[in-house]
Amino acid sequence: MEQPIFRNTVEFLVYGDYAMFADVLTRPGGERFSYPIPTYEALKGILSSIYWKPTLIWVIDSVRIMKPIQFYRRGIRPIKYGGGNDLAYCTYLRDTAYQVRAHFEWNENRPELAEDRNENKHHNIARRMIERGGRRDIFLGCRECQAYVEPCVFHEGAGAYDEGGDVPYSLMYHGITYADEAVLPEDKGKMTVRFWQPVMKNGVVDFIRPEQCTVKRQIRSMPVKQFGAEQNNFAPVDGLYEELTGGGELELDK
Repeated sequence: MEQPIFRNTVEFLVYGDYAMFADVLTRPGGERFSYPIPTYEALKGILSSIYWKPTLIWVIDSVRIMKPIQFYRRGIRPIKYGGGNDLAYCTYLRDTAYQVRAHFEWNENRPELAEDRNENKHHNIARRMIERGGRRDIFLGCRECQAYVEPCVFHEGAGAYDEGGDVPYSLMYHGITYADEAVLPEDKGKMTVRFWQPVMKNGVVDFIRPEQCTVKRQIRSMPVKQFGAEQNNFAPVDGLYEELTGGGELELDK
């Protein structure tokens, strides 16, 4: 069943020459190997680079694979912990493009930011930032994999696996639940790593929500960073909207 479409939904195309959605089993040794499809956390990171505010939480609904999955291996010289350089071979994805559909929800762990919950303005800022290519640098999984974003209509155009049927994958990294975004009581005040088993259906992966992941591990206790006028680290959406959009009137899609 296809994911529901929310009225604050955003849709965009992200593409780049290379991508690295590193399998967690290959990270400690330095010779990283990419998953064949994007992770929830990587796509959420892209949206955070496009537009992020502690008032809201981005929820990734679906990703569509637009180009064939191709692996590419190359040698790199990572810095060793004890000093100097080492030689490692990493396996990337190459010639990548993905359509992404996502929406945002209010961060209920931050009631002090309730006055900043203007859905219309946040949605319109996010759409404007997608049109401009994001507020910060965009990359696909790792910093060396530079990427670009632009608006799109999800399901528009031909994808690489539109007639590919169901392709199940084994246990994969889903993402990290930070203390300030935790929904379940057992995750409050913790940093939690999540895993799941995705299925690509005709080129589209519909993500489950973070709190629906049943395979997870709590890594450590984690304090919640405070935002607000007293900390001098928060810009209300009203001023940000005026700065980034010029104050033009835009209506939230119905």
